[in-house]
Amino acid sequence: MIESSSPALPSVVVILLAGGQGTRAGFDVPKQLMLLGEKPVLRWSLDSFAAHSAIGGGVLVANDDVVTAIGNLPSGWISAAPGAERQQSVGNALAAIADQGDDMFVLVHDAARPGVTADVIDRLIEALANAEAAIPTLPVPDTLVEQSANLAGEVVDRSALARVQTPQAFHLGTLRRAHAEAVEAAATDDAQLVRRLGVSVATVAGDARLHKLTYAEDMAMLSGLLGIKTMTRTAVGMGYDVHRLVTDKPLWIGGIEIAHSHGLEGHSDADVGLHALTDAILGALGDGDIGDHFPPSDPQWRGAASHRFLSFAAERVVERKGRIEHVDLTIIAEAPKIGPHRAAIRERIAEILAIPVERVSVKATTTERLGFTGRREGISAQAVATLKLPEN
Repeated sequence: MIESSSPALPSVVVILLAGGQGTRAGFDVPKQLMLLGEKPVLRWSLDSFAAHSAIGGGVLVANDDVVTAIGNLPSGWISAAPGAERQQSVGNALAAIADQGDDMFVLVHDAARPGVTADVIDRLIEALANAEAAIPTLPVPDTLVEQSANLAGEVVDRSALARVQTPQAFHLGTLRRAHAEAVEAAATDDAQLVRRLGVSVATVAGDARLHKLTYAEDMAMLSGLLGIKTMTRTAVGMGYDVHRLVTDKPLWIGGIEIAHSHGLEGHSDADVGLHALTDAILGALGDGDIGDHFPPSDPQWRGAASHRFLSFAAERVVERKGRIEHVDLTIIAEAPKIGPHRAAIRERIAEILAIPVERVSVKATTTERLGFTGRREGISAQAVATLKLPEN
């Protein structure tokens, strides 16, 4: 499986651990499958190792559903089942490469650290020329204290402390011996098992980009460390509304009152334009329609101003960390003439949505005296809303 890409270096094999469920992160899928930028967290490590010239292959330790979801493995890679604990997972990987010689170099890496770089890999491989094991570390920048019952105790001297990262590098024979002799001894990483053999572990400079994904907020930190711009998608929604014209009611269209002989009949103020816009935005969000959120059977909405509905839809966009790119409203009516009021309607809609007026289009048309609008029995409106929403 493993082929040396350079006669000056032993072959290097990777054990990539991706068997955990990441319950602390609270995601709906295993954290190694969460999208970071345009690809899953696990794929970042896979691609980095596959691109390195000294690495001939590896073992992905993951459940079948993760292996299937990640797609084709790089050339020279195989998969192995994870164990109940980390040590068991590494043991399963070691069993999968039992045919490889002890003089091979092995890197053990946690897939929850997607920011592995070629420089860190190079430093580890170089360290193995003079050591049986090597790990990347970072200094501890914060003051450390002992803590008991939420009370700060004595300050701990941080000058002799370091933060340990992965990948960790070993001569394959040394790692095999460490796991064989561990028996029931537990350890949070493989370097601890190797040190129990009395083997010295060299340290090399780590990298802040190797931050570990543990909690949901770590995704934002990793995006910043890895220079990933927030991925967005465009969502488009359409809305349509119609109301009957009646006497003795005010006429509200597009958030303004227009003087006219008739007004629109409805449970609220029957603003046909704002109703259509509200449905368009909710449609782009995939969040039902105006009737779901403001049912006409509910007396609290009797005579309500429709700008409340549109404001609600705009707030839903903000809650989703999205933004309204553009709205386009078409009023279909024989009378009154919308042209004289178009600028005021645009400004009012922009105010309600908290967007520049340049992102608001308002048009008007007639049906050439055809249908109920042509007979001046009612007014209808069509609207399209274009949103930008985060991909993750």
